[in-house]
Parts: sequence; C-alpha cells; structure tokens
Amino acid sequence: MKSFPKPLTPEEEAWFLQKYKEGDLEARKVLIERNLRLVAHVAKKYQKQGEDAEDLIAVGTIGLIKAVSTFDNAKTNKLATYAARCVENELLMLFRARKKMSREISLQESIGTDKEGNEISLIDVIEGEHVDIIERMELDRNTKKLYGLLGKVLTGREQEILRMRYGLYGGKEMTQREIAAKLGISRSYVSRIEKNAVEKLRECF
Repeated sequence: MKSFPKPLTPEEEAWFLQKYKEGDLEARKVLIERNLRLVAHVAKKYQKQGEDAEDLIAVGTIGLIKAVSTFDNAKTNKLATYAARCVENELLMLFRARKKMSREISLQESIGTDKEGNEISLIDVIEGEHVDIIERMELDRNTKKLYGLLGKVLTGREQEILRMRYGLYGGKEMTQREIAAKLGISRSYVSRIEKNAVEKLRECF
C-alpha cells in the first residue's frame, strides 16, 4: 500500500474531475494514479484464493480506468464507491472467464477409449460425438445430471461396468477385456451392457 500515491482529498478530486470533464487528459491520469490504492484494497480480499497480487491489481486497474472514464457525479458524488464496484466487477469477470475455460477444457479431456480403441471424452458419454454440448449447456450441470442418473436409470451391473470402463468417480479406466476378465464374463457381453447403459443415459439427456 505504501508504494501507491496518496489519495486525493475530496476537494482535489472534485477539481480534477472537473478538469477531466473539460477535456484535460492529464487530469484523467492523475485520477487513475491517485486511486490505485483503492484497486490494491479491493484486490487484496481475492488473494486468499491463491491469486497473484500483481495480476489482480493489473486487472483491477482496468476497472478503475473504466470507472474514471464513465463516472458521472450527477448520479453519485463519490468516485471511490463507483470505482470500487467497477474494479470488483472486472475481477469477477476474470474469475468467471477462467471458470468457464476450465469447464470447457475438462469437458474435452479423455476418459477412455471405445470398443474400437478410439479415444472418447465426457462429452461423448453425455451427448454423443456429433452434438456440440458446449453451446447448449454448461458442464457442471450435465456432470451432476450424469452422475445423478447413474443410480436411477442403470442397473447395478451397468453402473459397475461404466464406472470401470470410463474411470468414473476417479477410478482407473479399464478395457472391455480387463472388465470381462475381472467379472468373469465375455468381452462381447461387457460391450453389450456398456452400449445399452450409454444409450439409456443419452435418452435422458
């Protein structure tokens, strides 16, 4: 905090706001620089999430710049209140973007191979290869729905085979031959059960 310029007094702030309104870009620069302490203050509470302080301040400063550029003292007489909200909104947009990207990446991650040896992902289990689920719904909702349906629409044997086949619940992925050997049944029987179970889940979606 000590490295940031001292905040403006109410009188100074009002003067620089007026100058900026008149087109003085140096006044805008001063308003931004003298409110950087506010950015650091808002960003500080998000450091508990393991975020880098400098990254947060950099993103938060974008919010501050937007605040100074769009501030209307006819609606509120406190730039700091308005700027704090803009800074926080910018940080929240960052976190939402990261969360969305994380979901989209995990949606495409491999969870095993099919009976022909082709790699498949969770998106294939939920909707099938030719449906772009990313454009239709978010991963978290579908994942919860998928796991919720396992015990409702599948038999115990079907659940067991899908769990081993696709490494569900954090388990290890297994080939149909490995599953057949473990359960003492034929590979073709494992394949038939797997296919029926996946079709049941797809129908529910």
